[in-house]
Amino acid sequence: MKNRAFSQVNSKKQNLQLLKWTVQQRKIELYNKPILSVSAELCGIKIIKMRQINKIYINGEFVTPKGTETFDLINPVTNQKTGEVILGNEEDTRMAIAAAKKAFKTFSKTTKEERINLLKKLHAAVSKREEELVSAMVNEYGGTLQFCRMSVQNAISAFTATINTLESYDFERTVGHSKVRFESLGVVGIITPWNASNSFICNKLATAIAAGCTAVIKPSEMSAAQTQLLTECFHEAGLPEGVFNIVNGLGNVVGNEITQHPDIAKISFTGSTLTGKAIAKGAVDTMKRVTLELGGKSPNIILEDADLEKAIPMAVFGAYMNNGQACIAPTRLLVPKNRLEEVNELAKKAAEQVKVGNPNEEDTLVGPMVSAKQFERVQSYIRLGQEEGAVLLAGGEGKPQGLENGNFVKATIFTNVRNDMRIAQEEIFGPVLSIIPYANEEEAIAIANDTTYGLAAYISSANQEHAERVAAHIDAGRICINGFAHDPYAPFGGFKQSGIGREFGVFGLEAYLEPKAILV
Repeated sequence: MKNRAFSQVNSKKQNLQLLKWTVQQRKIELYNKPILSVSAELCGIKIIKMRQINKIYINGEFVTPKGTETFDLINPVTNQKTGEVILGNEEDTRMAIAAAKKAFKTFSKTTKEERINLLKKLHAAVSKREEELVSAMVNEYGGTLQFCRMSVQNAISAFTATINTLESYDFERTVGHSKVRFESLGVVGIITPWNASNSFICNKLATAIAAGCTAVIKPSEMSAAQTQLLTECFHEAGLPEGVFNIVNGLGNVVGNEITQHPDIAKISFTGSTLTGKAIAKGAVDTMKRVTLELGGKSPNIILEDADLEKAIPMAVFGAYMNNGQACIAPTRLLVPKNRLEEVNELAKKAAEQVKVGNPNEEDTLVGPMVSAKQFERVQSYIRLGQEEGAVLLAGGEGKPQGLENGNFVKATIFTNVRNDMRIAQEEIFGPVLSIIPYANEEEAIAIANDTTYGLAAYISSANQEHAERVAAHIDAGRICINGFAHDPYAPFGGFKQSGIGREFGVFGLEAYLEPKAILV
C-alpha cells in the first residue's frame, strides 16, 4: 500500500514535470511574439491561457517597443485577466512616423493598378482568418457572435468596396479651363476605438492606400489581441516597408504624438466627441486635415402610419446593437403620444425576449460591457433616469441573475422620457433605450433635432415617400428608413458634434487627397 501511494505521488511529480516541459516547449514565437498557448488541467493544476503582446509593427517588421508600460487585458465575461500588452511610447511613435514618411516618397507615386493589387492581397489575407478574427472580437470585448460576424464581414468588404471605388476614380480632371490633379496628402494618423476595431482599421487603411498615403495606426489598447491578429494578416499581405505601421499605446501618449507631430498630414479618428475635440485642437497648430467620426444620440422616429408590431421590436433590438456600445445605435425612440400605451406593451415584450448572456452563444443579443468602468457608467445612467422621473419599463439596476461575475447590464427601457433629460441627451453606450412621446410630426422632427449630435437617424413608415419627406428635415449624416442598412459607397459621418468630414466611397477617398489646380 505504501509503495502504491509512493508510486502515485511519483507519477504526479512526473506528470507535473512533463506539464512544465510541455508549456515551455509550446511557447510559440510567431513573428517574434511569444504566446503561452497551452490551456490544460493536469494533476489537479489548472492553467489559464495567458497572453503577452510585446511587439509593435514598424517599417515592415514586428519590433520590441521602447515603451515599458503595460496594460492588462481583462475578459469582460469573467473579469479575469487574460493577458497584457506592452505599450509603445513617444519614441516608438516617432519611429513609426519616420518609416511612413520615408515610404511615402515612393508609395505616393504608385499607379492605381499597383494600389489595387495591394488591396487585393490585403483582402485575401484578412479573409483567410475570418473565423479567428470573429473569435478574437467576441472574447476580447464581449461583442456577440451576431454582431462580430457582421463587423468582420464589414472589415473584409472594406477592401473590395475600396477597390471598386478606386477603379472608377479619376485622379486628374479638366475643370473649366484648368487641369485638376488629386494628389496624396501624406502620412495619415489613424486612431481607432475598441468597438468594431477591425472594421475601422481596415476601412481607414484601405482608403489611405487607395489614395497613395502611408499610415501610422494607433488602435485602442483594449483591442490589442484583435489588433495583433489583424497585423499578422497585413504582414502576410506583403505591403512595402513603412506603408503601414501600428503602435499600441495610450491616447495621451501615442495619440498625442500623432496629433502634434509635423510629419503627420491628416488624422482619421473614430471615438468620443470629447477626444475628437482635443485632437482637432492639437491638429490645428500644424494645419492637419482631420476626419472625425464621433458620438451620437440617434433618434428613431416611428411615424403614425408605421406598423408597430414590426417597428417596435426592431427598434428595441436595434438600440441594443453591439451591446448598446455603438455610436449609431437608435437610443431615442420617438413615438406618437396617442399610441404610447401600445408602444410600451410591445417594447416591454420585446425586451423580455432579449437574451443577455454569454456572447459566444448564437442567440445572445446583449453581451457584457467592455469593462467594469463602462458597466458602472451605464448603471449610473439607469439610476439617473429614475431620479429624473422617467418610468422604468424594463430592466433596471444590477446584473442579470447568474451573470454576476461579468460586466452584464439588464436590457433596460425607460418610457415617458422628456427630451431634456440627461438620459435622452447624453451618449450612455449601453443597452438603455428612452421612449419619448410626441404630439405631432412637427414636434417629432423638433425633438429628433434637439441634440448636440447628428450622426444617424431612423424612420419607420408604411409610406416610403412620407418617410423621405421627414428625412429631409432631420439633421443627421445617415438616415435609415424601415430598418438598418449599410452602404459602403454612401458617405458616413456626422452633423454638429458628431464629427467633421465623411468616410466611405468617393467621399472618404477624397478626404485623403489634396486637389491641385494647374492653370494654363
